[in-house]
Amino acid sequence: MSTETKPLQPSQVGVIGAGVMGEALIAALIKYGIKASSICVSEKREERAEELIAKYSITVDELDSNVSKADAILLVVKPQDMGSVLEEIKGSINPDAVVITFAAGKTISFISNGLGTTNPVVRVMPNTPTLVGAGMAAASMGAGVTAAQRDFVLGFLGATGKVIEVSEDLQDAVTATSGSGPAYFFAFVEAMVAGAKELGLSQEDATTLTVQTIVGAAKLLDESGKSATTLRENVTSPNGTTAAALASFATADMNAMVAKAMKSARDRSQELA
Repeated sequence: MSTETKPLQPSQVGVIGAGVMGEALIAALIKYGIKASSICVSEKREERAEELIAKYSITVDELDSNVSKADAILLVVKPQDMGSVLEEIKGSINPDAVVITFAAGKTISFISNGLGTTNPVVRVMPNTPTLVGAGMAAASMGAGVTAAQRDFVLGFLGATGKVIEVSEDLQDAVTATSGSGPAYFFAFVEAMVAGAKELGLSQEDATTLTVQTIVGAAKLLDESGKSATTLRENVTSPNGTTAAALASFATADMNAMVAKAMKSARDRSQELA
């Protein structure tokens, strides 16, 4: 006899906060198979709520009413706002609901202590490519999260792109890698475009060349099955143009620069706890 657990099928998913990430998660929930009518948003900006109703056919409710009915509650608010949100919902939250937090730096214990309840908590670090279905999320399960709740969380996060499960003590490292990582990538693109312009290319051509090169390289890395090291070596001829550029990176100690930046992001994530 099979003992396989079926993922949680929530009768209502409460989404608290409807910014760009909140909207991306709504789209992922629908893609995963949650009925739009089962998704309820609490959003202070009335015009934003109306926009989401029109676009996704979801429902909107007051915060306390929403969390009292939801089987799964997604906290998609800024870290600095989390404390006040927890204070507002702790008296009305469904005691059986799984609480999923997306706030950088906010620990499972912070959420549990702020609620003062025994609700199981899942901590997730997403990133902005979630907005185009190519996100990278890492989830950490708190005490009391059932197999069905875990499968639901990992399932709908999979609809945002890719998802891994990590122990919570690695979440700050995840933040420094995939959470903040897209900004490192964008900064490198800015630098390449600026460099191409210095070489005489127009803004438009520099941007097209840079963006497509990066997109193509990322796709090659993702689909070829080869490591970044192998792919770099494949394009680097001895004493060639690429070798000259990479030597310049080495002189500037790019590896140390990146490591220092990631450590700074990790440290700031810890400070936000």
